[in-house]
Amino acid sequence: MTWLRALAAAVLSVIMPGAGHALIRDWLRAIVFAGLYFSAMLYFFPIELVADATTMTDAMEVLSAETDTISQFVLSFLVLFATIDATFRAAGFPPTGNRSSDGPSCPQCGKELDDDLEFCHWCTTRLEPVESDADAQARDETPQP
Repeated sequence: MTWLRALAAAVLSVIMPGAGHALIRDWLRAIVFAGLYFSAMLYFFPIELVADATTMTDAMEVLSAETDTISQFVLSFLVLFATIDATFRAAGFPPTGNRSSDGPSCPQCGKELDDDLEFCHWCTTRLEPVESDADAQARDETPQP
C-alpha cells in the first residue's frame, strides 16, 4: 500500500504543490510548498491582465503570451520538486527518525502510531489492542475454571 500512497501524493502534488504533503501529514512541508507556489504565482503571473479577461480562453491566451520562459520554469520547478519530495516521503525515503519517539510504533513499518486507531495509518497494518498492566494483572488474578 505504500506505493499507492506515494502515487496519490504525487498526483496531488502535481495538481497543487503541498497537497501531497498534506496527504502524508507532513504539515510544515505542505505549508511551505503551497506558500512558495502561491508566492511565485503572485510574483510571476500577470494577475491584473488575467482578471480583465472576459472568458477562460482569453485568460489562457494572456497567460501564454505574457508569461516568459523563466517564470514558467520557476513554477514548473516548484511543482516538480514538491511532487518528487512528496512521493519519496510517502514511500518512506529517507527513513524518518520516528523510531526514537516516545509513543508506540508500527511493527510493520516502524512509524509512530495514532493511539485512537486500530491500524497503522501509514501502512494500514491491523494492530492488536494493547493491554494495559492493570488489565493484565486483573486477568492473571481471575480464577480459571
